[in-house]
This record gives sequence, C-alpha cells and structure tokens, in this order.
Amino acid sequence: MKFRVLTIAREYGSGGAEIAGIIAGRLGWTLVDQALLTEVSSRAKVPAGEVAELDEQVDPWLYRIMRRLWGSGGDGYSAITPPINLLDADAVASLTKQVIQEVYRVGNCVIVGRGAQCVLRGKEDVFHVFVYSEWRDRVHRIEKRLGSGNNANELIHSMDASRFEYVHRHYGMSRLDPHLYDLLVNSKRHTGVAAEIILSAMEILR
Repeated sequence: MKFRVLTIAREYGSGGAEIAGIIAGRLGWTLVDQALLTEVSSRAKVPAGEVAELDEQVDPWLYRIMRRLWGSGGDGYSAITPPINLLDADAVASLTKQVIQEVYRVGNCVIVGRGAQCVLRGKEDVFHVFVYSEWRDRVHRIEKRLGSGNNANELIHSMDASRFEYVHRHYGMSRLDPHLYDLLVNSKRHTGVAAEIILSAMEILR
C-alpha cells in the first residue's frame, strides 16, 4: 500500500520540523505544522498566539481540579463560575485531534508532532517517524536559532518534558515507545540526509 500521510514526532532541537518541510516539498504534500495552529485558532475564534501558547501543553493539575469543580455544580461549589468561552490546553488538544483526523482523510500531508502518531495509529497508509539527535547537536541548533544568550539545555529539557506529558495525558502512551513508529532517525546535523533516509524508507516499505 502506498503511504499517503507521514507523521513526524521529534525531540526538541532535533531538526524534525525542518525535515518535515523538506519532505513535504519533495513530495508536493501539505505541511501540517504552523498551519494546524492557524486552523485551530480559527475554530476556537481566538488569536493564533493564544493557541501557540497552549500548543502541545498540559493544563496545570490545580487548574484541572478547579475545572472539575466548575462542572460539578454541587458540594457548595456552584458559586464558582468558570470564565466564559474558556480556552485551555485540553480544548486546544481536542481541536488539534479533530484537525489531524480531517487532514488524514484528505491525505498527502506531513504532520508534525501533536500526538499524530497516536491519533493515526494503526492506519496502514500512514508512515510514522521519530526524529532524535545527540544532545550537543540539539544545543547547537537551539543556540543558532535563538542565540547563545538563551539557556538551551534548560529549554530542551522543558520542551521534551512538555511533549512527553502531552502525549501521555491525551493518549495514555509514551511518545518514546519505539512501537509507535515505523522508523527512528538520528538527524545529527544533517537534516537533508535524514529527509532522504525517511523518503527511501517510505518507498521501500510501502
């Protein structure tokens, strides 16, 4: 069967998004990354910046407790009124899942992150890839992108943890489970080579 969708999960700083762009360009497919945030913001009727802040995030545990209290309507909590038109990380994740399912039906797309490997798990026409890289290469990429004044090591730890928690909360899976993927690729500092490896694997394994 010919693959019609590619999902790319990635370590922060591994170059996964860049690789996705290269592959989308080579195949003439739609890149579903920032465009996904634009679509979610349109459906939620909020600025894209607000969606970006909640993208691949998990609401704090205290907030989740308060939200359950808002919905209980009893036990003396009926006076607690939730904000109107509340947009939180759970709501963004739900809309994101809907968009992923819809772009899958259209096909010919490369989806970056957002638990797409879980949403589309078991689809025989989807190829799942995890992109990783050595720590020093990741630090190099982040410092090149954001400048050496930022704490790249801390940022990498934080982003990796957020993405891990996101997949665990919304899909009950570990994003590091190799069984979620058809291919694991070490990008090193060669995103173009990594893209070629993925394209070759998709051609061979289809």
